[in-house]
Amino acid sequence: MRSALILTILFFSACIQAGSQPSPEKPPKLASVSVAVATENDSDPVLLKNADMVVPIASVTKIMTAMIILDAEQDLNEYITFTKADKQAINNYYSRIRIDSRLRRKDALRIALMSSENFASMSLATNYPGGSQAFIQAMNDKADSLGMTQTRFADPSGLSPENVSTAKDLAKMALAAAKYPKLREFSTTGQFTANFKGPRYRLGYGNTNPLVHRSSWPIDITKTGYLDAAGRCLVMVTEVKGEKVAMVLLNSYGKRTPIGDAGRIKRWMTTGETGKISQNARNYQKKQLALYKEKLASQLASNES
Repeated sequence: MRSALILTILFFSACIQAGSQPSPEKPPKLASVSVAVATENDSDPVLLKNADMVVPIASVTKIMTAMIILDAEQDLNEYITFTKADKQAINNYYSRIRIDSRLRRKDALRIALMSSENFASMSLATNYPGGSQAFIQAMNDKADSLGMTQTRFADPSGLSPENVSTAKDLAKMALAAAKYPKLREFSTTGQFTANFKGPRYRLGYGNTNPLVHRSSWPIDITKTGYLDAAGRCLVMVTEVKGEKVAMVLLNSYGKRTPIGDAGRIKRWMTTGETGKISQNARNYQKKQLALYKEKLASQLASNES
């Protein structure tokens, strides 16, 4: 009798464990239009959803910007100047940084990553050997070296909608970025005060990803992004069940939706739960996919004419 009871318990335990595993046939319900989830040690992605769509990537661009700066091994303690020309190069996009003030390169890189400071990204690029054009070329060369075949960069900040990629390509970029200790440190900084010179003043910055403040999310790399053309985006490398996992969420419905999708992916990978999303999110995805197909058709017709 006791043996039969033990066998029954083991049977149900095995069923529960089997049911808790993520199944590609039952993917999680996600509100992001394009998604890729890949692990550090597996060449095959864990999850793909419209992952080959070539779309604008907004400030996710800054991950590549950071890799180029770190690859160049420029002095991170050197002060760089925020010029009027740099501000004009980002179409005078709003920034609290004063023109002609100076900041250490490492601090400019930190606020570009953690708080998505566009002026900082541009100034980092113009202070690169050969200037911004050489910098952009280096970005595209780096993308090629990482096998990001559907990726193209046109500026270092992500304000240009011509910065395009796919969720699958960006998973490669994220996992490569996670190998840079400084990039890990800077992108996951929760709060930071930047000390400028000429004149002297201080500005406080916060991380655009609230998950960096949660102990339940051991995050290595994170970058958010937003443009009208790109929607809400989130790329990060975190840890799930002891394994490094890249999560790429592009064109999400609503400001908090990428965070919600990250949670749904984590639950799916740990419990197999597929979750649910709102009808508004489903309608948004349907509309965005229709617009994408319409754009492709228009480009095809233009090429044939």
